Amino acid sequence: MSWRGERWRAELVAVWAFALRSLLMASRNIFFFFELLFWPVVGVLSIGLLTKFLHLGAPETSFVLIGTIALSTIQVCQLEVSYAVLYDVWSKSMKHQFLAPIGVRHLTTGSWIVGVVRGLLVFVLLAVLARWAFAFDVLAAGVWALFLFLLGCFLTAWIIGVVVCTLIVQFGTRAEASAWATVNLVLVLAGIYYPISVLPRPAAAVASAVPLTYFLDAYRTHYGFAAEFPMAVPTGLGLSLAYLALSHWSLVVAIQRARRNGQLLKMSG
Repeated sequence: MSWRGERWRAELVAVWAFALRSLLMASRNIFFFFELLFWPVVGVLSIGLLTKFLHLGAPETSFVLIGTIALSTIQVCQLEVSYAVLYDVWSKSMKHQFLAPIGVRHLTTGSWIVGVVRGLLVFVLLAVLARWAFAFDVLAAGVWALFLFLLGCFLTAWIIGVVVCTLIVQFGTRAEASAWATVNLVLVLAGIYYPISVLPRPAAAVASAVPLTYFLDAYRTHYGFAAEFPMAVPTGLGLSLAYLALSHWSLVVAIQRARRNGQLLKMSG
């Protein structure tokens, strides 16, 4: 086997190791059921029933259900990435993790792959529930539009998860709450239940810098809503890739700083 082939094999083995680790840890997580099934189902049912109470039409119901399903899918995926560091904090093994001959890319990619699988399971469950209870069909937009929408959701989850990991490495256990708070802040700005045109101008400007905003906008156009952004999908993909690179760079810098100031040791004992 060539040197390049050996290198690719080593990369894949390292990524698979973290994916397997995430699967094993998830199987021992007593809250796995609530994250994967209970809260997403409650979210869709509560929002769906609210649309019934308010007598919203089919387009408006589709608008808010798209946001609700996106919220649950992203939350589940980003938590898996965040757990890549949180598990080490809780088990006091941070220094051992980063002494291993691995890179940040292995840690986040392996966890993200498992997050995508979990996110897809949640998405399928909620799509079936929304079709049965509220006559909302996620496939009405077409397979390609749905694929791009899910890609945007999972890239957003990856970025948020890496940002959470960075905050935890930088600030220690004080930043644990960011694993649950950060995603909600981002999704509120992205307009999960409303178009960002209703936001105050400063908030709308911030929302236009959130990649998910563009993926939601592009997907909703297939349900009768006018596009708020031209070239929404290319813009969303461009922002996602830029933020993904920046977030990984920030995590690398945070780890290097934590090694120098002893933060890794503080979180390991």
